[in-house]
Amino acid sequence: MTDSRAHILNRLRHHELTPQAKAPVYQKPLGLSKAQRIKSFTEKQQAVRGEVVLLNGSWTDWMDKHFKDAHLLIGTGELGDQASDLKNAKAITHYDQPIESWKPDLFEQIDVSITTSHAGLAESGTLILKPTPQEPRLMSLVPPAHVAILDANRLYENFAELMSAEDWSEMPTNLLLISGPSKTADIEQTLAYGIHGPKRLITLIVNHD
Repeated sequence: MTDSRAHILNRLRHHELTPQAKAPVYQKPLGLSKAQRIKSFTEKQQAVRGEVVLLNGSWTDWMDKHFKDAHLLIGTGELGDQASDLKNAKAITHYDQPIESWKPDLFEQIDVSITTSHAGLAESGTLILKPTPQEPRLMSLVPPAHVAILDANRLYENFAELMSAEDWSEMPTNLLLISGPSKTADIEQTLAYGIHGPKRLITLIVNHD
């Protein structure tokens, strides 16, 4: 070993690391009440053609009224257990098998997918989904209509409040942030909906108060 290399390694072995100051936590408190959060979220979503409905009752009753005779897609988690309350659907498919075995049905037969929402952000009107094996990512990306169930108590002021509430020292690796239905203006600068995902995004805010 050369003298210079030995010198460098010796310095590294005996080097005391200088403690680094903890990164400041970004905060932007808005002081919004629950009613104000719901109002802000609704306005932001509607501004980009998202649809928002505030429910004090059952989401299954709303689906039975507004999506009669539709072929529904639902996961195998909590919402899947509640699917037995749906009475007017033409068919209900549970996402309970590998996509390779039923891809044509997903792309050609499903009318509406129903998913839970991890959270919502009032400031930007953003839905946050956390895909799981029980509710895979494709559920919110493929069907022409996506209905997202959002607990009103999971509606945060903004992303900073959500990060603080969940104590995220690092960002989760599998989040979907959705701020309206799919749209693009790539073709002749004409805005079109539903090209790269659902044409309709409907958020059902369930208020338990």
